[in-house]
Amino acid sequence: MESVDGILADLGISSDQLEDERGISFQKDAPLDMRMNLSEGMTAADIVNTYSDKDLIRVLKEYGDEQYARSIVSSIMKRRVEKPFETTFELVEAIESSVPGEYRRKKIHPATKTFQALRIEVNKELDSLKAFLFQAVDLLKPGGRMAVITFHSGEDAIVKHTFRENARGCICPPEFPVCLCGQKPLVKIITSKPIIPSEEEIQENPRARSSKLRVIEKE
Repeated sequence: MESVDGILADLGISSDQLEDERGISFQKDAPLDMRMNLSEGMTAADIVNTYSDKDLIRVLKEYGDEQYARSIVSSIMKRRVEKPFETTFELVEAIESSVPGEYRRKKIHPATKTFQALRIEVNKELDSLKAFLFQAVDLLKPGGRMAVITFHSGEDAIVKHTFRENARGCICPPEFPVCLCGQKPLVKIITSKPIIPSEEEIQENPRARSSKLRVIEKE
């Protein structure tokens, strides 16, 4: 494939993936795996059972924006000494026992952010996203558009930065009277701000609550 007119990238997890035996969902007891490719890489259980407390806190904060990362990791560290984590419900129990009551009573399940963070770490999703965006811009025909739907602040930050970098023109110092670098914008940003779901859409599809849509057009 040399070029395309349009690209739509939905970075969310499908319902089928949530409901299978990969351990991605905290609502179903399953082996704590989370790998998209079941034939390679570390599982979520490997990470939970072997990472240092500092590394686990980093994962939960960077990839899950988890405000109770330290207390959750403290609970994980204590429990894994007694018995290594093997299933999703074992991890859910450790999370629920380590956060305040008001956090457990929120609409969003207290395990949501931890499971998201572990899934991203297991599958190296942000590294894959960077590689995809780099290749996708090259594939677009002039006038072609790319739309990306993200569900996490880390994903959105990467998409936003990549789009802005590709939309930059001259990078010469401002004191230069004329452009010497010859750099021209590769794309035009169509959405100056991300498009987010309406309250009505969130009611119909709660999984869309954190989604953001950004669009560019190839110059």
